[in-house]
Amino acid sequence: MLDPELLERITARRAELDELEEQLATQLEAVRAERDELAVAERVLERMTGQLAEERASARPMPGQVGGRAVMLIPYREPGVEEDALPWDYQRIITAVRQAAGAVMAREVGEAVGVDISVKAKLEPLRGKLVRLVDRGWLRKLPDGRFTTRL
Repeated sequence: MLDPELLERITARRAELDELEEQLATQLEAVRAERDELAVAERVLERMTGQLAEERASARPMPGQVGGRAVMLIPYREPGVEEDALPWDYQRIITAVRQAAGAVMAREVGEAVGVDISVKAKLEPLRGKLVRLVDRGWLRKLPDGRFTTRL
């Protein structure tokens, strides 16, 4: 005959294991659900990153051709690209903006680099260069139209 105390212990242990199995199954289900959510998030992130890269690439102007080679006269400001990569006249413009006591208007930059500011037709190309330097990340344009160096 079987010992009733041992049978009671076995039954109690089986109940504990059944409860533990139920808890583990619930945890496993939660882990799988979270893993599935992360997989979806990863796919969305990859797709968005690709779309952003395409948008950025299409937003940048295509480089020009010089001697059959692609060149960008005014490169984007990025790590490793120094001011000496800019054409000389653009370097002078940045220097003039940097040496100003604060933010400057295009006229003030024109005076500093020797442009005849009394003739609008000579000032507008300078303004275009300033805007190009802003677009490429070398300078910053304030809402009031003044220019300053980037921090």
